[in-house]
Amino acid sequence: MASKPFNVAVIGYGMSAKVFHIPLVLALPDDFKLYGIVQRSPKPDDDASKDHPDAKSWRSVDEVYKDAEVDVVVITSIPETHYDMCKAALEAGKHVVVEKPFVPSSKEATELIEVAEKSGKLLTVYQNRRWDADYLTLRQIMAEGSLGDIAEFETHFDRHRPEAPAYTWKGKDAPGHGSIYDLGTHLIDQMYHSFGMPKKVTGFVGNQRRGVEGGAPDSHTVLLHYDGMLVTVKAGVVSAEEEQLRYWVRGTKGSFQKFHLDVQEDNLKAGSRPGDKDFGVDPESHYGRLTTIKDGKPHRSVYHTVEPVTYVEYYRLFAKALRGEGDVPVKPQDARDVLRIIELALQSSKDGRTLEV
Repeated sequence: MASKPFNVAVIGYGMSAKVFHIPLVLALPDDFKLYGIVQRSPKPDDDASKDHPDAKSWRSVDEVYKDAEVDVVVITSIPETHYDMCKAALEAGKHVVVEKPFVPSSKEATELIEVAEKSGKLLTVYQNRRWDADYLTLRQIMAEGSLGDIAEFETHFDRHRPEAPAYTWKGKDAPGHGSIYDLGTHLIDQMYHSFGMPKKVTGFVGNQRRGVEGGAPDSHTVLLHYDGMLVTVKAGVVSAEEEQLRYWVRGTKGSFQKFHLDVQEDNLKAGSRPGDKDFGVDPESHYGRLTTIKDGKPHRSVYHTVEPVTYVEYYRLFAKALRGEGDVPVKPQDARDVLRIIELALQSSKDGRTLEV
């Protein structure tokens, strides 16, 4: 007999909840039920209770902690609230999924890991870009040995947005804010997932936009030094290109270049859902280029992006973990280590020197 779905409570009703979590929860009805949503200030054109009438609607997170029917709490609020909410949810006997960045500091991350272990509940961080089709394609290429020993690895999330955007919480200079915590967590997590902790870190963190005073840094370049390999992690807002570079990886046997971001975010924002035709499928015009050496000469070919497993895989693995059938999709220890790298990059940028890990 199949077990009943786990009741999910989502804290927050911004883009993260609407685009990256609720559609994935709804995509797995045998595993999860959207039980309720915390939205403190609904508006006529932005009301969770209207969008999801079958789910409970709360105004306070305390109501979630007290509800014995809640199995899983998904935290999508701003970063500086994550620690208190994670801790309270775990101590209330709930399993927790928390958006990236996990928390603003590695110290807080370590404390929450201890709270989770003591509570006996699962804690996982939403690093969904481990399931980007382009990243999985690159991991396949590396596993095939087509690149040989990698000497340089560039990973980019550049955009051309030189004008200061309208004010949002992301632009506020607060713990866990800024480009390196927003986009850098994704890029660094992929590198950590593939290669582990680097030996040294060099960071350049600041504002590329002109005339901007104060606020969180909008750009970063971080060098991760591994034995025999240098990784460049870069996200800038001044990059006037028709096609933005995503990956450029160079090894002793070949190189791989890929432009354009994974399409799942755009698909979800446009209203497409997992299971829809072509959801997450990379268009042929976005395929990467693999160059290998044949008969002593470079030979370039188009490399087909792998079929997407999609971000649903994160929640599918989490459901298995809840049933005792495997690990959580992203261990909190991994997210803590990513925060350690970010902290080193920030200190390196401040000091103007490379730091040992």
